[in-house]
Amino acid sequence: MLELLNNISHKDLRIVTQRGAQWGDDVMSCPVTPDEFRSLQADYPIVFQPDGKGGFLPVALFGLQEGQNLFLNERGWDAEYLPLAMLRMPFSIGVAGDELRMMVDMASPRISRGAEGEAVFLPQGGNSELLERANSILRTLHEGNLVIPGFIDALVANELLEPFVLDVERPDGTHGQLVGYSMIHEERLAALSADTVSLLHQADYLQPIYMAIASLSNLTKLIRRHLARE
Repeated sequence: MLELLNNISHKDLRIVTQRGAQWGDDVMSCPVTPDEFRSLQADYPIVFQPDGKGGFLPVALFGLQEGQNLFLNERGWDAEYLPLAMLRMPFSIGVAGDELRMMVDMASPRISRGAEGEAVFLPQGGNSELLERANSILRTLHEGNLVIPGFIDALVANELLEPFVLDVERPDGTHGQLVGYSMIHEERLAALSADTVSLLHQADYLQPIYMAIASLSNLTKLIRRHLARE
Protein backbone atom coordinates (compact mmCIF):
# COMPACT_ATOMS: atom_id res chain seq x y z
CA MET A 1 0.00 0.00 0.00
CA LEU A 2 2.24 2.78 -1.32
CA GLU A 3 1.44 6.37 -0.38
CA LEU A 4 3.11 9.63 -1.31
CA LEU A 5 4.92 10.72 1.85
CA ASN A 6 3.86 14.08 3.27
CA ASN A 7 4.08 15.79 6.66
CA ILE A 8 0.30 16.15 7.01
CA SER A 9 -1.04 12.63 6.45
CA HIS A 10 2.07 11.09 7.98
CA LYS A 11 2.87 13.66 10.68
CA ASP A 12 2.88 11.01 13.44
CA LEU A 13 4.51 8.25 11.40
CA ARG A 14 7.24 6.26 13.16
CA ILE A 15 9.53 3.62 11.66
CA VAL A 16 11.09 0.61 13.39
CA THR A 17 14.81 0.56 12.52
CA GLN A 18 15.79 -2.64 14.35
CA ARG A 19 16.62 -5.73 12.32
CA GLY A 20 14.75 -9.03 12.50
CA ALA A 21 12.38 -11.41 10.73
CA GLN A 22 9.36 -9.74 12.34
CA TRP A 23 10.21 -6.52 10.48
CA GLY A 24 10.47 -8.09 7.04
CA ASP A 25 14.16 -9.00 6.95
CA ASP A 26 13.55 -12.74 6.47
CA VAL A 27 14.40 -12.75 2.75
CA MET A 28 17.05 -14.86 1.01
CA SER A 29 18.35 -12.06 -1.24
CA CYS A 30 17.90 -8.47 -2.33
CA PRO A 31 18.81 -6.45 -5.43
CA VAL A 32 22.10 -4.56 -5.25
CA THR A 33 23.93 -2.03 -7.43
CA PRO A 34 27.46 -2.28 -8.88
CA ASP A 35 28.44 0.73 -6.76
CA GLU A 36 27.84 -1.42 -3.66
CA PHE A 37 29.87 -4.44 -4.75
CA ARG A 38 33.07 -3.38 -3.00
CA SER A 39 31.25 -3.10 0.34
CA LEU A 40 29.11 -6.19 -0.24
CA GLN A 41 31.88 -8.60 -1.18
CA ALA A 42 33.20 -8.83 2.38
CA ASP A 43 29.99 -10.47 3.60
CA TYR A 44 27.71 -11.74 0.83
CA PRO A 45 27.91 -13.72 -2.41
CA ILE A 46 26.99 -11.45 -5.33
CA VAL A 47 25.19 -13.36 -8.07
CA PHE A 48 22.88 -12.57 -10.98
CA GLN A 49 19.21 -13.43 -11.14
CA PRO A 50 16.98 -13.42 -14.27
CA ASP A 51 14.75 -10.34 -14.20
CA GLY A 52 11.88 -11.95 -16.13
CA LYS A 53 12.47 -9.66 -19.11
CA GLY A 54 15.40 -11.47 -20.69
CA GLY A 55 18.01 -9.69 -18.59
CA PHE A 56 19.58 -10.04 -15.16
CA LEU A 57 19.66 -8.28 -11.82
CA PRO A 58 22.64 -8.39 -9.43
CA VAL A 59 21.59 -9.67 -6.01
CA ALA A 60 23.26 -10.33 -2.67
CA LEU A 61 22.47 -13.74 -1.22
CA PHE A 62 21.50 -13.96 2.46
CA GLY A 63 20.26 -17.57 2.45
CA LEU A 64 19.90 -20.72 0.39
CA GLN A 65 16.11 -21.00 0.32
CA GLU A 66 13.11 -18.67 0.19
CA GLY A 67 12.40 -16.86 3.45
CA GLN A 68 15.81 -17.70 4.91
CA ASN A 69 18.18 -14.94 6.01
CA LEU A 70 21.22 -16.53 7.63
CA PHE A 71 22.55 -13.15 8.74
CA LEU A 72 19.74 -12.64 11.23
CA ASN A 73 20.26 -13.64 14.84
CA GLU A 74 18.98 -12.61 18.26
CA ARG A 75 21.18 -9.48 18.15
CA GLY A 76 20.00 -8.31 14.74
CA TRP A 77 21.84 -8.44 11.40
CA ASP A 78 25.24 -10.13 11.57
CA ALA A 79 27.23 -8.34 8.85
CA GLU A 80 29.30 -5.18 8.50
CA TYR A 81 27.38 -3.80 5.53
CA LEU A 82 23.62 -3.69 5.01
CA PRO A 83 22.52 -3.41 1.35
CA LEU A 84 20.76 -0.17 0.42
CA ALA A 85 17.68 -2.03 -0.79
CA MET A 86 17.17 -3.32 2.75
CA LEU A 87 18.14 -0.05 4.45
CA ARG A 88 15.59 1.95 2.46
CA MET A 89 12.56 0.03 3.79
CA PRO A 90 9.71 1.05 4.02
CA PHE A 91 10.51 3.94 1.66
CA SER A 92 10.83 3.87 -2.12
CA ILE A 93 11.06 6.23 -5.06
CA GLY A 94 8.04 7.03 -7.20
CA VAL A 95 8.58 8.60 -10.62
CA ALA A 96 6.12 11.15 -12.01
CA GLY A 97 7.47 12.44 -15.34
CA ASP A 98 10.92 13.81 -14.52
CA GLU A 99 10.08 14.21 -10.85
CA LEU A 100 11.20 11.76 -8.17
CA ARG A 101 8.85 11.37 -5.23
CA MET A 102 9.30 9.65 -1.89
CA MET A 103 6.79 6.89 -1.26
CA VAL A 104 6.08 4.92 1.91
CA ASP A 105 4.69 1.40 2.12
CA MET A 106 2.04 1.63 4.83
CA ALA A 107 1.66 -2.17 4.80
CA SER A 108 5.30 -2.66 5.82
CA PRO A 109 5.93 -4.34 9.19
CA ARG A 110 8.38 -1.48 9.83
CA ILE A 111 5.47 0.94 10.25
CA SER A 112 5.11 1.47 14.00
CA ARG A 113 1.59 1.33 15.41
CA GLY A 114 2.57 2.89 18.71
CA ALA A 115 5.42 4.79 20.33
CA GLU A 116 8.04 2.33 19.06
CA GLY A 117 10.49 3.42 16.36
CA GLU A 118 11.88 6.70 15.09
CA ALA A 119 9.77 9.68 14.04
CA VAL A 120 9.70 10.54 10.33
CA PHE A 121 8.77 14.20 10.86
CA LEU A 122 9.63 16.68 13.60
CA PRO A 123 6.76 18.07 15.71
CA GLN A 124 6.76 21.28 13.62
CA GLY A 125 6.64 19.28 10.37
CA GLY A 126 10.31 19.37 9.40
CA ASN A 127 12.32 16.34 8.31
CA SER A 128 13.73 14.14 11.07
CA GLU A 129 17.23 12.67 10.97
CA LEU A 130 15.69 9.34 9.92
CA LEU A 131 13.98 10.96 6.93
CA GLU A 132 17.17 12.74 5.87
CA ARG A 133 19.02 9.41 5.99
CA ALA A 134 16.27 7.72 4.00
CA ASN A 135 16.38 10.50 1.37
CA SER A 136 20.14 10.06 1.01
CA ILE A 137 19.82 6.26 0.72
CA LEU A 138 17.12 6.54 -1.94
CA ARG A 139 19.15 9.03 -3.99
CA THR A 140 22.22 6.79 -3.85
CA LEU A 141 20.13 3.75 -4.75
CA HIS A 142 18.46 5.54 -7.65
CA GLU A 143 21.82 6.62 -9.07
CA GLY A 144 23.19 3.09 -8.61
CA ASN A 145 20.20 1.53 -10.36
CA LEU A 146 20.85 3.71 -13.43
CA VAL A 147 24.19 1.93 -13.87
CA ILE A 148 22.73 -1.61 -13.88
CA PRO A 149 21.37 -1.86 -17.47
CA GLY A 150 24.69 -0.86 -19.10
CA PHE A 151 26.65 -3.09 -16.72
CA ILE A 152 24.46 -6.13 -17.43
CA ASP A 153 24.53 -5.45 -21.19
CA ALA A 154 28.34 -5.48 -21.07
CA LEU A 155 28.38 -8.78 -19.15
CA VAL A 156 25.94 -10.42 -21.56
CA ALA A 157 27.65 -9.05 -24.69
CA ASN A 158 30.95 -10.56 -23.54
CA GLU A 159 29.33 -13.83 -22.40
CA LEU A 160 30.59 -13.30 -18.85
CA LEU A 161 27.53 -14.73 -17.06
CA GLU A 162 27.34 -18.48 -16.46
CA PRO A 163 24.51 -20.37 -14.70
CA PHE A 164 25.63 -22.42 -11.72
CA VAL A 165 24.23 -25.00 -9.33
CA LEU A 166 25.30 -24.99 -5.69
CA ASP A 167 25.05 -28.42 -4.08
CA VAL A 168 24.70 -28.52 -0.31
CA GLU A 169 25.23 -31.81 1.55
CA ARG A 170 23.38 -31.89 4.86
CA PRO A 171 24.67 -33.69 7.98
CA ASP A 172 22.17 -36.52 7.38
CA GLY A 173 23.63 -37.16 3.92
CA THR A 174 20.76 -35.62 1.95
CA HIS A 175 21.42 -32.88 -0.58
CA GLY A 176 19.88 -29.52 -1.37
CA GLN A 177 20.55 -27.34 -4.39
CA LEU A 178 20.58 -23.63 -5.11
CA VAL A 179 19.61 -23.07 -8.75
CA GLY A 180 18.41 -20.25 -10.97
CA TYR A 181 21.38 -17.90 -10.58
CA SER A 182 24.43 -17.00 -12.67
CA MET A 183 27.94 -15.89 -11.72
CA ILE A 184 30.87 -14.23 -13.50
CA HIS A 185 32.74 -16.73 -15.69
CA GLU A 186 36.38 -16.21 -14.70
CA GLU A 187 37.93 -18.08 -17.65
CA ARG A 188 36.01 -16.01 -20.19
CA LEU A 189 37.00 -12.84 -18.34
CA ALA A 190 40.66 -13.87 -18.45
CA ALA A 191 40.38 -14.59 -22.20
CA LEU A 192 39.06 -11.12 -23.11
CA SER A 193 41.23 -9.00 -25.38
CA ALA A 194 43.18 -6.09 -23.95
CA ASP A 195 40.92 -3.69 -25.88
CA THR A 196 37.76 -5.18 -24.37
CA VAL A 197 39.24 -5.10 -20.86
CA SER A 198 40.19 -1.46 -21.44
CA LEU A 199 36.62 -0.62 -22.49
CA LEU A 200 35.23 -2.31 -19.40
CA HIS A 201 37.67 -0.36 -17.25
CA GLN A 202 36.76 2.94 -18.91
CA ALA A 203 33.07 2.24 -18.24
CA ASP A 204 33.90 1.58 -14.54
CA TYR A 205 32.68 -2.01 -14.90
CA LEU A 206 35.96 -3.83 -14.27
CA GLN A 207 36.15 -3.24 -10.53
CA PRO A 208 32.59 -4.46 -9.81
CA ILE A 209 33.28 -7.52 -11.98
CA TYR A 210 36.30 -8.42 -9.85
CA MET A 211 34.39 -7.62 -6.65
CA ALA A 212 31.61 -10.00 -7.73
CA ILE A 213 34.20 -12.72 -8.33
CA ALA A 214 35.84 -12.10 -4.95
CA SER A 215 32.45 -12.31 -3.25
CA LEU A 216 31.93 -15.92 -4.34
CA SER A 217 34.20 -17.10 -1.52
CA ASN A 218 31.23 -16.22 0.71
CA LEU A 219 29.21 -19.10 -0.75
CA THR A 220 31.19 -21.49 1.46
CA LYS A 221 30.52 -19.30 4.50
CA LEU A 222 26.82 -19.18 3.63
CA ILE A 223 26.72 -22.98 3.48
CA ARG A 224 28.40 -23.11 6.90
CA ARG A 225 25.78 -20.76 8.36
CA HIS A 226 23.06 -22.88 6.76
CA LEU A 227 24.38 -26.18 8.13
CA ALA A 228 24.81 -24.68 11.59
CA ARG A 229 21.03 -24.16 11.69
CA GLU A 230 20.06 -27.58 10.35
